Amino acid sequence: MYPKELRYTRDHEWVLLKDGTALIGITEFAAKQLGDIVFVELPEVGKKFDAAEAFGTVESVKAVTEVFSPISGTVTEINQDLSEDPEDLNTDPHASWIIKIKVANPKEADSLLTAEQYEAYIKEGEA
Repeated sequence: MYPKELRYTRDHEWVLLKDGTALIGITEFAAKQLGDIVFVELPEVGKKFDAAEAFGTVESVKAVTEVFSPISGTVTEINQDLSEDPEDLNTDPHASWIIKIKVANPKEADSLLTAEQYEAYIKEGEA
């Protein structure tokens, strides 16, 4: 269910690392918990974030929740499509990235969950 090429946080974000950059989004679990997403607050390009630091918010009909960076780095691109179509995060959350960052410390990814670990974490929380 969760793509194996992604790494995950306990706060329900995902990260795809490739060539010193990282795409970051929210997991399908997070999207389902939020319900219909109506707004995404995006950071400015050039902003630096530490791992576990909030970089924006996702607003749904149920709640507003912060989104945290799984890894340290500098924002190089934001997904402008989410300004017009925030519901893309509900439709295909693992393909709808929120920000792209230039990774400051790739070793931080070693502490993130694999797909199998993340699925076990979710099941544990539902028990």
